[in-house]
Amino acid sequence: MGRIQNMIGMAVLVLLAASCKLGKEYARPDLNLPETIDEQAADSVSVGAISWKTLYRDTVLQQLICQTLENNKDMKAAVARIREMEASRRVAKADLFPAINGRLFYDREYDESPDFAYEAKLEASWEVDLWGKLRWADQAALSDYLETVAGQRALRLSLVSQVAQAYFELIALDQELAIVKQTLQARQEDVRIAKLRFEGGLTSEIPWRQAQLELAQTRTLPPGLEQQIRIKENEIALLAGRYPGRVERGSKLDEQQLPTELPVGLPSELLERRPDIAEAEFRLRRAHADVGIAFTSLFPRLSLTAHYGLESSQLSTFLKTPYYYLSAQLLEPLFNMGKNRARLRAKKAAYEQEVYAYEKTVLEAFSEVSDALVVSAKSREIRRARERLQNAARSNLKLATLQYISGSISYLDVLDAQRAYFDAQVGLNHAVRDELLATVQLYKVLGGGVEVDDPVEE
Repeated sequence: MGRIQNMIGMAVLVLLAASCKLGKEYARPDLNLPETIDEQAADSVSVGAISWKTLYRDTVLQQLICQTLENNKDMKAAVARIREMEASRRVAKADLFPAINGRLFYDREYDESPDFAYEAKLEASWEVDLWGKLRWADQAALSDYLETVAGQRALRLSLVSQVAQAYFELIALDQELAIVKQTLQARQEDVRIAKLRFEGGLTSEIPWRQAQLELAQTRTLPPGLEQQIRIKENEIALLAGRYPGRVERGSKLDEQQLPTELPVGLPSELLERRPDIAEAEFRLRRAHADVGIAFTSLFPRLSLTAHYGLESSQLSTFLKTPYYYLSAQLLEPLFNMGKNRARLRAKKAAYEQEVYAYEKTVLEAFSEVSDALVVSAKSREIRRARERLQNAARSNLKLATLQYISGSISYLDVLDAQRAYFDAQVGLNHAVRDELLATVQLYKVLGGGVEVDDPVEE
């Protein structure tokens, strides 16, 4: 018996040594990347090394981002999803090893001659991975797990940018409301002066009525802005995983200091920094592993089973009646109407689709970076032009006011100057906001902060 066991053990070792993994190993598609992301920016420094805490220095904004990353419900669901896929991967990995099951059995028949049966059994079963099917399944499960990790990183990057964008939009609305309230006070003063000039016989009633009309029009603006502010606060509260309420403010819009430029880095680094690209590649890896599973399903399966147990009709002799046996089963697919080969063709077609989806994701990423670079550069130009326009409008308003007081021009000329200055103030406020948002978007599309804030999980 010992010689037979040794022979069986040697046969198992030979099977293990002879087992191989059929199918081509995964290789990233040739993307033919450009030499640089931007012709005017060939930085070797990675934006991934810049933490969002370094980029956004407003402490209130930092607190809002921290609350969001900790309490956002989508983020919590993503973390739970990672745990789910990690456990699923352990299930797939466990299939590579033998499974051992135990059984206790007792039976008694009540008839003229009672019949008893006692049984205790251990059963070990193992599917020998001759062609690598189980290893392909393990790689598929690993790809699913890493895809969820990359998805969580992409969500993290998106949430940081969403909170920053909403916060800058909120303080921009605050600033616009302040401009409107300041203009409202000026309109009230215009009405007072126009009334005095009319009552003093210096002008007709028309300038006074025009001043009242302008005041009434200005009073229609605050409610709409206050509504937008409240809605924006609710948006930030939802991102932060809390109920609606007032959102604290830190620095004013014109006090926010963000870098005018960010290091773009190299094209190959962008593939590693962008978590959405990594997510798409892990889906591609999963599809490739599915092809391997389908291919190896064309070949026979070998299952080994070992039984050891005790069985007796009397409890007193139960421990004296051991039995054991070994079995092997070779399952060969002979005829199933071409189902396995059709499944292989389907998986190859699915893999081809994922290749195109991955290449499209890469193209979209480079397009987003190019767009963000253009918007960032032009937003700086627009802001500088808006500053010059506001300075010119302010000077024009001062001159028009002096000429109106001296009687050189009519009130209509003053109104035109006031409207131009108001529009210039609002325009500059929007330009400052848009410049900040352009930096937020550029930081996001470059995969900023992933190297220091969200390391890759192995």
